[in-house]
Amino acid sequence: MPAKQPALTVDAIVLDDQERLLLIRRKYPPFSGQFALPGGFVEYGETVEAAAQRELMEETGLTALTQTLIGVYSCPDRDPRGHTVSIAFLITVAPNKPVASDDAATAEFITDWKSLPLAFDHNKIVADALKALKRK
Repeated sequence: MPAKQPALTVDAIVLDDQERLLLIRRKYPPFSGQFALPGGFVEYGETVEAAAQRELMEETGLTALTQTLIGVYSCPDRDPRGHTVSIAFLITVAPNKPVASDDAATAEFITDWKSLPLAFDHNKIVADALKALKRK
């Protein structure tokens, strides 16, 4: 019997020039209907950087221009489906309107995002990204 191993995922933090945060509304459980960062599972043979770009494109139609590592999130209970490790990237995109696709019900830049309860541990990930931006 193979040993249990955590699943590997990526999350994308995208802020536009008006400091609006790109969020999707999840189409499927867990957290269906709730706002979340674009992201998803890394495919076998794929780098985490490529996975972040792919997931961003699949869920929002936006193309990553640059990406900066924000952190690794590995709390075993961060995902109710099981132990999942996420690698989060701050990503810049060309100005464009997001279009929801794949497992995102909606995709949009949100102005009043700071008070929203995001899915998973995405509020912490966004807070860490904001701290990293202030250090630049």
